[in-house]
Amino acid sequence: MTTRVNNKRLIVLDTETTGLSPQDGHRIIEIGCVELVKRRLTGKRFHTYLNPKRAIDEGAIAVHGITNEFLQDKPHFAQIADEFIDFIRGAELVIHNAPFDVGFINHEFALLANQVGTVTDYSKVFDTLAYARKKHPGQRNSLDALCKRYGIDNSHRDLHGALLDAEILADVFLLMTGGQSSLLDSPAEIDNATAHQAVKRLLIDRPALKIIPCNDTELQAHEQRLASIEKASGCCLWSK
Repeated sequence: MTTRVNNKRLIVLDTETTGLSPQDGHRIIEIGCVELVKRRLTGKRFHTYLNPKRAIDEGAIAVHGITNEFLQDKPHFAQIADEFIDFIRGAELVIHNAPFDVGFINHEFALLANQVGTVTDYSKVFDTLAYARKKHPGQRNSLDALCKRYGIDNSHRDLHGALLDAEILADVFLLMTGGQSSLLDSPAEIDNATAHQAVKRLLIDRPALKIIPCNDTELQAHEQRLASIEKASGCCLWSK
């Protein structure tokens, strides 16, 4: 499969909802987005919880752990709609099982007093689930399964959360669309190898690495060591 190289602005997006279908009156209760530019996280994100003005299904609470009480003082979708549209405008949205999230967002758009259109009026959409099914036919392609396949640590994911899942999906997307992830050929070999070699994400706002220069005594010892290597081998690459 052709490697996907995209230097444009990408928004990795996930939502949590009150239930499974907007046709049954269910609403979005959390939106999480992280931004990628030139396949790198920029640190920009959009994250909000939402008061859906209805009760959350018990089954949904079991999945994401968000309760009705927690959302009582949160904004309604209409209050954040303009900010959200501005954040996704002109970007390509990267979503796992995009029809689900896009369907809910379009439902929220349709409930607004002003006509704002649909998601595709503002953004292109890339469905990582559809891509994974083509890349790994006949295999499990849930987000958890892809984390295992690509060696991404999601051990901190006890419950679903929109922002956390968007961050994990960003890792999956970059590995899945970045070319060969292993010298091993078979999916089983890749799963066995990567299961013990989890990729750990470094924090975007981590402090700069501390540089400790060597002192004169250490530098002299280093030069003496290179000289002894040169004498013994006739060639020391580190001296060049």
